[in-house]
Amino acid sequence: MGSRLRPAALWGAALAVAGGAAAVAVWAFVRSRVPPPAARPPPAAAAAAAAQGRGRSRQILVLGLDGAGKTSVLHSLAASRGKRSAAPTEGFHAVCVNTEESQMEFLEIGGSEPLRSYWRRYLPRVLLLVYVVDAADHARLPVAKQLLHQLIQSDSTLPVVVLANKQDLEGAYCITDIHDALALSDIGDKRKMFLIGTHVAEDGSEISSSMKDAKELITQLVLETQ
Repeated sequence: MGSRLRPAALWGAALAVAGGAAAVAVWAFVRSRVPPPAARPPPAAAAAAAAQGRGRSRQILVLGLDGAGKTSVLHSLAASRGKRSAAPTEGFHAVCVNTEESQMEFLEIGGSEPLRSYWRRYLPRVLLLVYVVDAADHARLPVAKQLLHQLIQSDSTLPVVVLANKQDLEGAYCITDIHDALALSDIGDKRKMFLIGTHVAEDGSEISSSMKDAKELITQLVLETQ
């Protein structure tokens, strides 16, 4: 897979893991402290997906705290143009991204506290987890770390792509700092995990090379996992 990625993507992932490898196996045993379910039920389509059999669907789950930039990232992946979204996702947001190799279905769940109870319900039925972190929001990185570790407890083999987003903002942590803040070194050896720094332009211009790298990586992981 490494031969398919641009040097920037490999460099970004390599800086974030011990030994310079682009992928690191990770596992964690952390007690779950997910808040109680929100009063509002998920949309009918999302509920139907959750009610499927034990096998995984073709969906890619996109999670992260509110304000991390999940919707903006998805728009960039789908439209290949930068566009930041200021409005937080209030529930569920589905996006289909077509590439030459495959059709990818992304399901974003809002990151506000009431919606986090849904996160783990969908995790067992997806091919891949994309976890978006606001690299400039230092104060909430401990919360992002805790929630990520709780999630990966649920499935010891699900591939994870962590996007250290908003790298263009002043004061944003680089990927090595994000790696430390999320304690990725504390996780074991049964999972593919990648860490890439990303940002989304505000002016609608073509997506950055880092977003292209993220899209290529996600596409390849989906092809390998199906």
